[in-house]
Amino acid sequence: MSFWMRRLRAALPWLAVALIANVVMLLVMAPAAWVTPQFAKATQGHVNLVEPSGSLWRGSASLMLSAGPGAESATLLPGRIEWRTSFWPLLVGRVHMQMRQSEAMPDPVNVDATPRSATLSGGSIAVPAALLAGLGAPFNTLDLQGDVRLSWTDWRSFNRQAFGQLIVTLNDMSSRVSRVKPLGSYRVVFQAAGGSGTLDLTTTKGPLLLNGHGTVSPASTAFTGMASSTPDAADNLAGLLNLLGRPVGPGQVALSFVH
Repeated sequence: MSFWMRRLRAALPWLAVALIANVVMLLVMAPAAWVTPQFAKATQGHVNLVEPSGSLWRGSASLMLSAGPGAESATLLPGRIEWRTSFWPLLVGRVHMQMRQSEAMPDPVNVDATPRSATLSGGSIAVPAALLAGLGAPFNTLDLQGDVRLSWTDWRSFNRQAFGQLIVTLNDMSSRVSRVKPLGSYRVVFQAAGGSGTLDLTTTKGPLLLNGHGTVSPASTAFTGMASSTPDAADNLAGLLNLLGRPVGPGQVALSFVH
């Protein structure tokens, strides 16, 4: 064995230690900015983490929500999303994170992801009613105010197919275009089943009655329903009903959206 081969062989353990030390240091110091683009990609722009700080292992960012790819604007939530990432699952190709929102999410949720799938544990979060304005007309015209909460079951995705249920609860909603306050409380249920989903709207209370059903797929979104009022509020809600849809009868309008 030549002199240089003996030197190289003697140096290999130290080179390996140096390489491992550098890799560990890189992982420990990995910036939070490495995490944030993945959420926008996985949610098709619905959930965005902006202004990140800290590291991959323990960091935070502001949570920005968008109603969808066709939304006119996004809503930045007060407070910060905070996360912690476990080290050992990374050795088998998994990412396990615990996340919470400092002001709007009372309980933390867990994210468990592999290169081919991801699971978000069930949870809930309060969001500003201004988020609805991002859906465009007529929500941006109505300027709705009230208590809005998102809650969801365990949400799983596999190869761009999603499975889970999202419930949007809207309590005591009001609008700047109506003197009737509150207009009512409503429940929207979105059921994701692979590459498509269904949307159901019901009224839980209030003088403004809304109901409908829709379907969502990568190719199109369609929703049809009805809006009406209780008899005692018919006169005061006539103008608002005309803004919502096409009249189909006394005090009734058809709701229709196709994209």
